Amino acid sequence: MESVIRKPVQRKGDTPTQPDRGTSPGQSRPGRIGAGLRYLVLSAHDYRSPRKANIHFIARELARRGEARFFSLRYSLLSRRTGDPRLSLDREANRVGTLDGVECYLWKTPIHPFNTRRPDLRKLEEWMFRGYVMLASRVLKRWLSEADVVVFESGISPVFFDLARRLNPRARTIYIASDDLDTIEVADYVKEAFRRAAPKMDTIRIPSRTLVERIPSKDNLALVPHGIDHKLAGAEAPSPYRDALNAVSVGSMLFDPGFFAEASHRFPNVHFHIIGCGQPHHPSYGPNVTVYDEMPHEDTVRYIRHADIGIAPYRSEAVPAYLADTSMKLIQYDFFGVPAVCPHAVVGSYASRFGYKPGDGVSVEQAINQALKAPRGASRQHLNWSEVTDRILAPAEFDDTRISP
Repeated sequence: MESVIRKPVQRKGDTPTQPDRGTSPGQSRPGRIGAGLRYLVLSAHDYRSPRKANIHFIARELARRGEARFFSLRYSLLSRRTGDPRLSLDREANRVGTLDGVECYLWKTPIHPFNTRRPDLRKLEEWMFRGYVMLASRVLKRWLSEADVVVFESGISPVFFDLARRLNPRARTIYIASDDLDTIEVADYVKEAFRRAAPKMDTIRIPSRTLVERIPSKDNLALVPHGIDHKLAGAEAPSPYRDALNAVSVGSMLFDPGFFAEASHRFPNVHFHIIGCGQPHHPSYGPNVTVYDEMPHEDTVRYIRHADIGIAPYRSEAVPAYLADTSMKLIQYDFFGVPAVCPHAVVGSYASRFGYKPGDGVSVEQAINQALKAPRGASRQHLNWSEVTDRILAPAEFDDTRISP
């Protein structure tokens, strides 16, 4: 397959350069990797959602290089029962919108296929997924046929790989392994679709070495960690805190309210701030706990950078090992030099993290004491999102993307 990434649109006299950090989405610079191309991202996220994941920042960078489109999958009337974070965008469903130069489409169907978790219903699952692809949105088909690069994010998107190849065999294909498919419990149909597609993908980006064994292809792997917006470190962001000692928790993934039931009573001198956990204030919390709804990313950053410690209150030690490298909250804590408290399983090789055993109050107390005494400082260098996107689009150009045998 011809690699369109190796042939970016350039004007006479242009030479490859590092991306201009000041370029806005939708304003392509000819010298940057992948400039002038049309990109399509397939994901179960929506670019316009207030909750941000790595795929949002990658899509923003793609829009700075060429034309970017973001097609949102697995959304239907069933989504109301699951508390889907895209519900706030329901009125925008099934029509093209634009944000930050990224064209967006939230495809809403009467129902969407899902994992029934029942072996006796596997045939029904297969029927649902096949129908979902056969009845693919006309917008999706058009965008697939017009793309130079199709980006599939882990989740349901691999079921559309064959359709993409059939409509546009010359398009470059990239898989973003945000999560292991077993961990997020996708249906067997999706796993099988990925197993077939993986060797045919141009690039499979993994953000952690621990995912290598979970990918059914090896020759096209590229190790590219998550990034962070370095400009956040220099932005003016006054502290939102009034108390002397403050701990912050961000996000809802595997959220454990029991952590704060223990910690708030063991540390009455610490104010615990819980942002976007998706749960109401628990009656077992002490009076030194404040629960906030989701807030814009820039506002969340204020709480992180001025916190004394950060918390990743995953409710179990049985979390995937790759989370040590991919947890966005833990990456942000480390970037701002904020000591973090998290289960032992996700401490990884980060010196700025202090582990505890979920459900063990004494362990929680020890970890918080260690974090409160720890010096501030990042434990490693962090790529910015432009550098991450460069490596995803052209992994062969960077030594640090290679995975040693």
